[in-house]
Amino acid sequence: MSLVSNNETTIRILIRKIFLANGQNVTEDLITRVVDKYRYKLGMDHQESFNNMSGFSNETDPDDCGGHLRNLANIYAAEYHPYCAVIVCLLGIVTNSLNIIVLTRKDMAGAPINRILTALAWADMLLMLEYIPFAVYYYIESHEKSLTYKGAVYFLFHNYVTQILHTTSICLTLTLAIWRFLAIRYFDKSAILCSSTRCTIGIFTSFILPLFLCLPQFTVFKVRSLDIEEKNLTYTVYKVDLSDVVNRHKFLLKVCFWFYSIFLKLLPCVILIVISMWLIRTLFRAKKGRQVLKSYDNNMLISNGKDAKKHTKYERRADRTTKMLVAILFLFLLTELPQGLFALVIALKGKELFVTCYQHYGSIMDFCALLNGSINFILYCCMNRMFRITFGHLFRNKILSKWVQPTVSDTPTVTMGSNKTITTTV
Repeated sequence: MSLVSNNETTIRILIRKIFLANGQNVTEDLITRVVDKYRYKLGMDHQESFNNMSGFSNETDPDDCGGHLRNLANIYAAEYHPYCAVIVCLLGIVTNSLNIIVLTRKDMAGAPINRILTALAWADMLLMLEYIPFAVYYYIESHEKSLTYKGAVYFLFHNYVTQILHTTSICLTLTLAIWRFLAIRYFDKSAILCSSTRCTIGIFTSFILPLFLCLPQFTVFKVRSLDIEEKNLTYTVYKVDLSDVVNRHKFLLKVCFWFYSIFLKLLPCVILIVISMWLIRTLFRAKKGRQVLKSYDNNMLISNGKDAKKHTKYERRADRTTKMLVAILFLFLLTELPQGLFALVIALKGKELFVTCYQHYGSIMDFCALLNGSINFILYCCMNRMFRITFGHLFRNKILSKWVQPTVSDTPTVTMGSNKTITTTV
């Protein structure tokens, strides 16, 4: 079901309720005439608002939007997205809560990388906490609420809040990548460059900077009322539309698309691609260096194996951390890069592509972003041994202790002296 048919169904429900509330007879022919008036008036207003945009092209072939893929996206958005989004958000709230609990333990919270990951978990969880009531209100509970004034204001509020929180996640991901780059590239200066104070500043900046980066978008949209008359009855519906500032200054919409695509999407993606490639190259070099060192040690029969083993253990731990961060960056790029390229094409071709194409895939992009913020817990468990150990100490032993009583083999005795013993339960 397309976006237009969704809006038409909503309008028909609202029109029927208004006429019935006024004690008038309602027929499908009457509703169809009112819908046609709504569509015509809204279309004329949009034509007046957009068609004169400098440098914008209005020629967009609907077949260029993906054809069958677009139809599948519309079906998903209309039938499945609200339920899938709520499920993923609930899963993400649970997993990010676990991330925060584990990463803030005393033996984990000291590492700056873990502090940045904790802040990222907070940003993702807040985004999902906001998205659930929106999905329930706008999609599941009642479609007609979207045409009321409160519904339109809430929709605008949702767009602003999610944009700020998502930009915060982008800034924290960038901070994470740059932090790892500095720690490896300038290892001898890492105590200064990667200090706890600098980590605090980086996290604080990642939460404050999006408020200013998203300011241009706050001036683009507004809630607009639309009055329609039929049989001496006037009723008003409300939709989010372009602001008066954009209508007066036609170039602002194009500037907004360029700013959004370049600074909020593509530039972070380019930085992450460069850093990720450098980290991957560093991993291969480290692996090759260890192989050469291992071969040299075997040939020379070095006896001081204890120090070498400690050094190798530290390097492997650092490599596991780097691999985990590369996986996080890769998933982030998989989600954000298509959106950035799409926004860039819109900035080049104009508003019509946004109306006819982008909004068809908006729900899928939302789902991918929510899913990306929900699966970091799986990556931590798979690729971080310390995270698994801490998680096991916090939850596994407590859960098992409620269901399984310790046996004799589970209760080792440690001898402390000739007359003292301590019994511990594992």
